[in-house]
Amino acid sequence: MPTTARYVHTNLVARDWRRLAAFYEHAFLCTRVLPERDLAGESLQRGSGVPGARIRGIHLRLPGSGPDGPTLEIFQYAESVDAPEPVANRVGFGHVAFAVDDVIATRDVVLASGGTTLGSVEVVVIPGVGRITWTYVRDPEGNIVELQHRETEHAPA
Repeated sequence: MPTTARYVHTNLVARDWRRLAAFYEHAFLCTRVLPERDLAGESLQRGSGVPGARIRGIHLRLPGSGPDGPTLEIFQYAESVDAPEPVANRVGFGHVAFAVDDVIATRDVVLASGGTTLGSVEVVVIPGVGRITWTYVRDPEGNIVELQHRETEHAPA
């Protein structure tokens, strides 16, 4: 068992890291954590298990997480392996989620920034939690992103 643990980042392998980073900066107000990365060499090859690996990209600070909070690491390999577009019920990591003030307005920003819809906007009431408005969208490379807005249930006075 580890003596300590802290969530650091989620990696997203991109076809075009610059375009995808710009999307997350515009649609979700993520901010760049410099320097940009341009990595290659024996250590990267051994650590990744990818012969001849070379990656370029950037870390984006996630909104609301503070200066030491986790990042979205967007990397592009010099040679990548394509994968089918993910679906919501695929086993493994499914999506990233952002809490937003207005789900519909944010969905519109996602669409204007090159993303697409995946499902409809839904509202669900969870007793003891409150009302959640949510939807799934896709970023420009097809990755699933959840948009959600929570209204906390208040106990009767």
